Amino acid sequence: MRPRAWFLIILAAIAVAAFGALAAPRSALRLADRSPNAVAVDVELVIAVDVSYSMDQDEQALQREGYITAFTSREFLHALRGGINGKIAVTYFEWAGTHHRQIIVPWRLVEGPESADAFVAEIARAPYSRASRTSISGALMFAKPLFDASGYRGLRRVIDVSGDGVNNNGPLVTTIRDEVLASGITINGLPIMLKRPSSGMMDIDDLDIYYEDCVIGGPGAFVIPIKERSKFIEATRTKLVLEIAGLKPEPRVIPASAAAPRISCTIGEKIWQQRWGN
Repeated sequence: MRPRAWFLIILAAIAVAAFGALAAPRSALRLADRSPNAVAVDVELVIAVDVSYSMDQDEQALQREGYITAFTSREFLHALRGGINGKIAVTYFEWAGTHHRQIIVPWRLVEGPESADAFVAEIARAPYSRASRTSISGALMFAKPLFDASGYRGLRRVIDVSGDGVNNNGPLVTTIRDEVLASGITINGLPIMLKRPSSGMMDIDDLDIYYEDCVIGGPGAFVIPIKERSKFIEATRTKLVLEIAGLKPEPRVIPASAAAPRISCTIGEKIWQQRWGN
């Protein structure tokens, strides 16, 4: 992306963040942590990262590098300062099947370069892990209650899900998605589409459409697919800036609540059953 384009995004981010904070809906305020010691932030952000076996070591490293670079980028820090509170709360966990959800970095306050550096240093130090199956629904189930006792009072609450496959384990993803959205939380998606679809790995061609129709939702929800390794860091940075500012990229995607999904939201379960018979 050209520098001028980034500059325009940052200016828009600052304006929208300030307006959105002042005009926050009552539902968002009801979600806020009411404890007397809760710290006011612009966003409470849960980052949910796929570590299923379909993610090879190179892709895992790219995921981490993407977030590490994004949180320390000039664009992110500009967007951060533009918020009404000038700070966010963020936690980072890894997931695979319903049996594997691991918090890598618990809730941390990010309010400038030093705290951003400290946050990404914790991510960088964590050992890599991998596990079987892909449960996006399980990741959402795990993420939802993390907000309840975060210790922060965010104007917005966002779950950021990245992954390279469809749900094939745990409850139906649409059921859990709708429960999360009903509590006022927004879900954004970062589908990783670096490999050609393989029946052996249960991949599909239209993972971005699956995320748009079956996974994301809530005010300003969006999907940014990654189809080239060279675009991984840029896409992660763009997504993070948009999440901090409450913006949505163009072109506008069909919202998750669309009456007629363009792809079956049970495609992962069907592929698994065809392959394994259970």
